[in-house]
Amino acid sequence: MSCTLHMSHQVDKDRSGAISDTELQQALSNGTWTPFNPVTVRSIISMFDREKKGGVNFNEFAGVWKYITDWQNIFRTYDRDNSGFIDKNELKQALTGFGYRLSDQFYNTLIEKFDRQKRGQVAFDDFIQCCIVLQRLTDVFRRYDTDQDGWIQVSYEQYLSMVFNVV
Repeated sequence: MSCTLHMSHQVDKDRSGAISDTELQQALSNGTWTPFNPVTVRSIISMFDREKKGGVNFNEFAGVWKYITDWQNIFRTYDRDNSGFIDKNELKQALTGFGYRLSDQFYNTLIEKFDRQKRGQVAFDDFIQCCIVLQRLTDVFRRYDTDQDGWIQVSYEQYLSMVFNVV
């Protein structure tokens, strides 16, 4: 039995054959002794839940586990001081490495939005959530930025639809 399959059986506490967001949250660790952000867990589940049942089967769990492991490696790369958190400068380095060019003021906004513990830095799960939201918003923006000049013109309702489709 593969390690991932064995792990998925351990995570599936109710033996339903599917791993719910609650079961996944209980299995994940921030490395900071705090529970994983339920919003992040739901976001990850929704990415891999092909059947839209509110959970992932064992095959889908392998993708979830790889996704989280990949993010963990990225997080460790940019957590330069090994604090278990990403501060504003580390976040800037990470997102610049991903190709984003954002103002210092916007990095302050990101820290304020995704720092649940209000310490001026983000934990692993909140880093994932920040990157997911930023990528989804960027994807939606690019659909409207037809001439790729970094500017869009949308109605208020289009704007609301864009945001509500992401959050």
